[in-house]
Amino acid sequence: MLSLHFSYLYAGEGGVTVKRVRVADGWKEKEICIMSKSQKQSALAFGQAVIGPPGSGKTTYCLGMQEFLSAIGRKVAIVNLDPANEVIPYQCAVDISELITLADVMENLKLGPNGGLIYCMEYLEANFDWLQEKLAQFKGHYFLFDCPGQLFLFFSFFLICSLQLAAVHLVDSHYCTDPGKFISVLCTSLSTMLHVELPHVNILSKMDLIEQYGKLAFNLDYYTEVLDLSYLVNHLASDPFFKKYRRLNEKLVEVIEDYSLVSFIPLNVQVPTLSFQKTNSQTLGN
Repeated sequence: MLSLHFSYLYAGEGGVTVKRVRVADGWKEKEICIMSKSQKQSALAFGQAVIGPPGSGKTTYCLGMQEFLSAIGRKVAIVNLDPANEVIPYQCAVDISELITLADVMENLKLGPNGGLIYCMEYLEANFDWLQEKLAQFKGHYFLFDCPGQLFLFFSFFLICSLQLAAVHLVDSHYCTDPGKFISVLCTSLSTMLHVELPHVNILSKMDLIEQYGKLAFNLDYYTEVLDLSYLVNHLASDPFFKKYRRLNEKLVEVIEDYSLVSFIPLNVQVPTLSFQKTNSQTLGN
């Protein structure tokens, strides 16, 4: 096995930087690419990975954000990474359906929806150069990645993606009307933040519809700022069905409060001021 002793860099022909390494049986040379700080900054591309459970409004969010960013003069490109998304209301710059579709996988490989989605994402990773070539055509654009609802499919994708992304995690606001579901949403959001490992913004979507699902037990700030959750546990214990699970709910709440990471921004895509507030928060992440 070769053992390395020392190395140095020198300028080769054509301005190429060459790394010369001293090894046990002689010298080994390898051309490397060294980018200046200004080159790195010009090569950076920014965007949002729009994630969340199925039906949380990811596609509608991408449409609204595309319209908003275009209105303020930013070039934006939406990338559809959901192979099951057949109805796309926005102008799509890159569509995974050009590479593979869930319907084709299910028909030809006789897989179910979840197995088909896993196969599609593995196929995308195996052909990642296809996606890179597509993205390279939109230099200077701000990217919006419309992802499938099955978030676990994208943990490895975020690791190999070279873009500077912020995760935008959408959750349907109607879960606030049910204390048990809201605790579940908090756990899901926390787990997502820890696994994705990106600058993260949690969004309560469809705020214009929240009143249709009933009255909130507390004011909206309680849910967005995730304040003292013991009140939520007490409120939940008033239900005879959940009373016997009080200890479990207390432990779940302790985990959420110990990390102290989760908070939400309310969003109605029909109201530009809320979109602007969200964009500012997301820009801080980038």
